[in-house]
Amino acid sequence: MKFLLDTHAWLWFLAGDRRLSRKQRQAMEDPASILFLSPISLWETCLLVEHGRVPAAGTAGQWIERARQVLPVREAPLTFAIAALAREIDVPHQDPADRFIAATAIEMKLPLVTSDVRLIGCEALKCIS
Repeated sequence: MKFLLDTHAWLWFLAGDRRLSRKQRQAMEDPASILFLSPISLWETCLLVEHGRVPAAGTAGQWIERARQVLPVREAPLTFAIAALAREIDVPHQDPADRFIAATAIEMKLPLVTSDVRLIGCEALKCIS
């Protein structure tokens, strides 16, 4: 099955964080799963590294390459349709990163692996929580 990972789900998996649910971890560990990550998640991660909220040896880019070796992910597209949908969808907050990630999941017709209750409550999204 194919899934889109929310930024925190990706980071929690890499850190071995117990906040991931059993269902989320199974989806991410299943060898048959195809995992996608939005470029927006990489941008968010770079910001977290720059602000010292995610410890990283080397540059953010080097950290991301090592992370992709631990958990292989495919790059989700960032298209005009996703950008337009990010403004149109009914998400209960205005966080641009979350809006892009939600729009990507909807446009690609992928379940979103997330623990964000604001996204879980979005009727247009199918979430793995």
